[in-house]
Amino acid sequence: MKKVYVASPLGFSESYRGFYEGELLPLLRRCGLGTLDPWSLPPEVPAAGSPKRVWEKFNMAKGRANADAIASSDGVVAVLDGTDVDSGTASEIGYAFALGKTILGYRGDFRLTGDNPGSVVNLQVEYFIIKSGGRVVLSAAEIPGARVLDLYAGAGS
Repeated sequence: MKKVYVASPLGFSESYRGFYEGELLPLLRRCGLGTLDPWSLPPEVPAAGSPKRVWEKFNMAKGRANADAIASSDGVVAVLDGTDVDSGTASEIGYAFALGKTILGYRGDFRLTGDNPGSVVNLQVEYFIIKSGGRVVLSAAEIPGARVLDLYAGAGS
């Protein structure tokens, strides 16, 4: 089964998390994909130290866990919602591109945010997605039909 890392800011909010866990992750699984969910990846949690030092250690462990998950994935599904693409999601897109991963961008947000009429989101983010062999879809309903390269289980057969 192909595994995708799901890059998104949707875990920061209760309402977004409902969509993420109740609709997006199950949709990807129905497409035959295993999901690497950074919101459920447990980093090492330091046991002692000042609160600042504990958070510093946690941040590095969480960042490493997410980078390792991207590296072990077959591709990335990136949520591009918001008035601008979330900075963490954008960096995960860049890292995935550098590793040669295929990236599928999903933007269900109808607000205009591209740099010009030729882009859906930030032009550099969109460039990395398209050059990875992926594409940007504008609704969750388009995800099953996107079938970018060999990302979906059974593609090419």
